Amino acid sequence: MQEGDSVMPADVSRRRERRPRSIRSRVTVGAVVVVGAALVLAITGASLITRDAIQRDISDRTAAAARHVVELAQQRRIDGPIPAQGGVTRLQVVDEDGRVVAASATLQGYAPLTHARPENGDFRIDTTVCRTSAAVAGCLTVVGFREKKSAYGDVMVYAAARQPAVLSGIVLELMLVVLGLVVLAVVGWVTWWGVGRTLRPVETIRADLERLTASELDRRLTVPDTGDEIADLARTANATLDRLETAMQRQARFVADASHELRNPIAGLRVRLELQLSEPEGEEVAETLRGALADIERLEGIVNDLLELARLDADVATARESVDLAELAAREVRGRVTAKEVTTALTPGTVVAGNRLRLARLLVNLLANAERHAQNRILVTVGAEGDDAVLRVHDDGHGIAPEDREQIFERFSRLSESRRRDPGGSGLGLAIAREVARAHGGQVEAGESPELGGAVFTLRLPRA
Repeated sequence: MQEGDSVMPADVSRRRERRPRSIRSRVTVGAVVVVGAALVLAITGASLITRDAIQRDISDRTAAAARHVVELAQQRRIDGPIPAQGGVTRLQVVDEDGRVVAASATLQGYAPLTHARPENGDFRIDTTVCRTSAAVAGCLTVVGFREKKSAYGDVMVYAAARQPAVLSGIVLELMLVVLGLVVLAVVGWVTWWGVGRTLRPVETIRADLERLTASELDRRLTVPDTGDEIADLARTANATLDRLETAMQRQARFVADASHELRNPIAGLRVRLELQLSEPEGEEVAETLRGALADIERLEGIVNDLLELARLDADVATARESVDLAELAAREVRGRVTAKEVTTALTPGTVVAGNRLRLARLLVNLLANAERHAQNRILVTVGAEGDDAVLRVHDDGHGIAPEDREQIFERFSRLSESRRRDPGGSGLGLAIAREVARAHGGQVEAGESPELGGAVFTLRLPRA
């Protein structure tokens, strides 16, 4: 990939063409399908319930009118038209021979509404009559009662009421379907609009990611002001980009520093060998070889330190065990050969969980640093402070200026005094110490020693 090339694939346009239906379309179609299925059930239920309720109301009113006429017929013969009863105007009294012996004004001169009679043991009928005559235009709900003790003898009293148009054919269902279609249209539009409004920040984030390039890792995603999960996603992505930018900057700085540090011993080794080749019979062969060996040892140390840092950066899993920090410090101090006076103040039982070899490497690096800068004395202390195990390495050297106390932990960072006291150092010892501490959930910091007056390096690790 060339500098400035986009991190995203080059065939974005073709990928867009192959992209399936958008989430907006899928959600809208899904919502319409679900609501449509619910509406089908609702329309069916509403149709049945509405028809039953309307029919029940008509039947009840018609039956009440018929009962009133029965009561009139029980008392006497009705003179003239039967008066309307509760708004029901179609009333008839029909004898057992099928003749209309009394009728309301609406049905004067017309044949019986129906010849239906109740079966034996019953006294009521409910039926529907549909005709096209002047008296009966459309469909009527007819309720009839049989009365054997009327003034006319054994008669049938019929009352009829016109059925509303909503019960005729599929008018009711058509009305409900139209209402359902309106609801579906509203649901579809609201879903389309709502999902589009919700996903608009996602499209913005996608566009920001598409514009992200390897040469512009400082760009960040637009965080919407919605305060929802999408905003959290954008913030998380920005935090990830921060870590990526930091990692790439560290990698670039690491490569530059490593190249610089490796160039010096390689150049020195080359010069020594070229000089020896130009004077193969000279007396400086042994000295040249000793110098070359020293350069090779320095190269070997730098490469080993780089390998250790690479392992720490990759967070390579290592076996963990309970390590007594006081016992480890005592062993490392006893095993070192140094001209400086090294004293200890160790509290046994200060146990941490970690990799023994790496913790030993950390302690060795701190001791080696103290030996380079101490005048005469070094003090190593181990103890518990709250939930932390604390190891301190003091020296009686010149100390470290406050503004340099963080810089010394950077890779290949060496102060002028360090270069003077140890010209062959790699500048990676303290960086490795801090990375080991961080890998164990702790930290290493530099400060001023109150005991010896020089520098103090403090290691804090969680106690096991």
